[in-house]
Amino acid sequence: MAMIDIEYKHSSEPPDDERLRRRSIEEMTEYLKGLVFEMQMADISSKITSIEKEGKNMVFVNGKSIIDILEGLEIKMLETEDSCDHGKARPIGFGRPTLDWNKDVIEDIPDVLVKNAISKAYADIIKHRIV
Repeated sequence: MAMIDIEYKHSSEPPDDERLRRRSIEEMTEYLKGLVFEMQMADISSKITSIEKEGKNMVFVNGKSIIDILEGLEIKMLETEDSCDHGKARPIGFGRPTLDWNKDVIEDIPDVLVKNAISKAYADIIKHRIV
């Protein structure tokens, strides 16, 4: 069975910025725990470890940083005609664009990018699995 091992290595709180998606180590940890719970409910073996360590805060999936995993991916957002909500009114958003984030602060990473990185790591495990 494939295992998704998420490590959140952190040394300090993220900068005090109202625009950050997750403003504290606790908030980031809870977010990652929620993702692990969702995977476990889908019968994907996964775990989260929060490690206090000197250096830049970073999230690793199976030993590889999310930044490195995303480096080779082309993220495409669904166009209106590709979505499953045809004919329904969409809410108007005035916030930041979905893929806009401060790459120096891992706590600001958008949900869609975290999920894409985890999906890529999972696909790599399945691809290289010996049956």
